[in-house]
Amino acid sequence: MAKKTFIKVRMVPESKPDSPYFYYLKKPAGGEKAKIKLSARKYNPSTRKHELFIEKKLPPHSK
Repeated sequence: MAKKTFIKVRMVPESKPDSPYFYYLKKPAGGEKAKIKLSARKYNPSTRKHELFIEKKLPPHSK
């Protein structure tokens, strides 16, 4: 079976990381770009503005 080429990361607003709104993006699993933290300008409906979203760890899940 092949290795994954992308991993899922959670993007939260930089100004308010505990905000109820977040995005999920795909990030390369290996190589140079995998070591860089993602940041993207996305729309935040709670503030009704475009803001800088930064990469955070995925929340724990139960099986």
